[in-house]
Amino acid sequence: MRLKIFSVFLLAAIAISGHSQNELITNIAARKTFSLDGKWQYIIDPYETGFTDYRFKERSEKDAEAYWNTDIPANRSDRKEHGFIAKYSLNVPGDWNSQDAKFLYYEGTVWYRKLFNYKKSNASNHLYLYFGAVNYKADVYLNGHKLGQHKGGFTAFNFEVPDSILKEENNNLVVKVDNKRYADEVPALNTDWWNYGGITRTVQLIELPQNFIQDYSLQLASSGQTIKGWVKLNSFTPNEKITIEIPELKIKKIINAENAISNFSINISSIQRWSPEDPKLYNVVISTASNLIREKIGFRNIEIKGTQVMLNGKPIFMRGISIHAEVPQEVRRSYSKADAEMLLGWAKELNCNMVRLAHYPHDENMVRVADSLGILVWSEIPVYWTIDFKNADVLAKAKSQLSEMITRDHNRASIIIWSVGNETPVNETRNNFMHSLLSTAKLMDSSRIISAALEVNYASANAIKTIDDPLGKYVDMVSFNEYLGWYTGLPSDITKTTFNTIYNKPLFISETGAEALSGFKADSLTRFSEEYQTWFYKEQIAMLRNMPENFVGICPWILADFRSPRRNNPTYQEGWNNKGLIDQHGKKKPAFFVLQSYYAEMKQKFETQNN
Repeated sequence: MRLKIFSVFLLAAIAISGHSQNELITNIAARKTFSLDGKWQYIIDPYETGFTDYRFKERSEKDAEAYWNTDIPANRSDRKEHGFIAKYSLNVPGDWNSQDAKFLYYEGTVWYRKLFNYKKSNASNHLYLYFGAVNYKADVYLNGHKLGQHKGGFTAFNFEVPDSILKEENNNLVVKVDNKRYADEVPALNTDWWNYGGITRTVQLIELPQNFIQDYSLQLASSGQTIKGWVKLNSFTPNEKITIEIPELKIKKIINAENAISNFSINISSIQRWSPEDPKLYNVVISTASNLIREKIGFRNIEIKGTQVMLNGKPIFMRGISIHAEVPQEVRRSYSKADAEMLLGWAKELNCNMVRLAHYPHDENMVRVADSLGILVWSEIPVYWTIDFKNADVLAKAKSQLSEMITRDHNRASIIIWSVGNETPVNETRNNFMHSLLSTAKLMDSSRIISAALEVNYASANAIKTIDDPLGKYVDMVSFNEYLGWYTGLPSDITKTTFNTIYNKPLFISETGAEALSGFKADSLTRFSEEYQTWFYKEQIAMLRNMPENFVGICPWILADFRSPRRNNPTYQEGWNNKGLIDQHGKKKPAFFVLQSYYAEMKQKFETQNN
């Protein structure tokens, strides 16, 4: 029943938010695909000329001046005022900001065009156009016909390609990409990260049989003696056989399709559980008469018991670090497996067992590499700061992004926390908005921890800072951001402070940090110096040793320096947030080694405690 409710909710969220894409197809890597990555031609269109006429009304689909229609004149007298040429090309996947200086601060519309040939292997097969992410709004046209629109800069979407539109040669795929910020979008106008525009993740054609496996889930039940799950088919055929196999465990389960979503349960005698110390992944095969999917899945239990977070029945201390989806050395969005391996490799070197992927869902490569490396993941939607909490359409957009995040990644053992937002202001309207998101996340996936990053009130002069945000009543784990010693006071004030909460729940520090310009040497009292950042971390660690018993981990801000238009000190920032423990060139700052040493100590402490 839960999965039926989830499916109904997902369709409703897509409809309410105005998205016309089809329900998401998961595990693209296991499908028959044709890559459309590479060079795409573009037109910069700040006045929306290709979308609206001179009266600023949307052009009709057949309007010859619409940029989604051909740019080739019918004859020498035919007037064309747009054109795509190879001289103006951008790499996909990739943000436009890092590819040409003229795009650095650009926010607006860019039209992308890709020509391709494709013939389906079977005329009766379905063909889908899949985007890993486009920031922020994508209007997609194929051969002059609109396939649909998607909003949300960090989640995947797909459209079915009708046979009536597809050609075997010279298909004209045009995507209108608009990254302008609006008060009624998610995120809204104000963020502390760079608004990278473009088709930032992979684009694939997916060819699937008439009846195919759209999605599935396998989870280890809390007892550890059962694997529970479901399989979702794109269409339901009564008594269709579905086979679930885990060869290494000698499991082969055959079930009859119940509906579009079919539930199953498999008893197991023993299983090797996934953990940071041993990130075991099992080969899983799911098949029907017409479709077969292969996947690597880890099985583990994550739960809250009292005030502790338990992984596979044992308490864990989360040694975390926050990460933006950015490669600082190249000043661009991350998107590849190599990018993920570099960023998560740095986290492993820091002795982390956990990362917070801030402040939006990262590329699928990140969570799949986290699975393979044994790194716990906090995954989040960009409900951030100044969201319009009173707007029902904004709530629908947030729920749609939440649905897309969970749908893509619900089989990843590494993900233990779904977060619905960061640093949102306390008031009744916001409380209702966020409570609705938390309830939705719990309805969609009750097997994981549900949380949000809350703020600390520094107005009180008391040495005891109490987390009493009303949202704490609804989250599984009380997570909070604190910057005592950077935005308030000095690092010497940190050890005079104690943090606690009115809620009898695990307590987690989801952010803390201080900026340091790499290479800037001074005394420890000098802001932006490496010495100040080092002092800050030493005082933080001293404070952590006196945290209450329900303290379960920390996730400092941030792994690496990243671009932000809010950071405009001409000497120490120049458009960079320099709170990273690794600088703009990939070099480790002294504070990196302070945190690394503390994490090594905590790792040994918990390994001894659990053995």
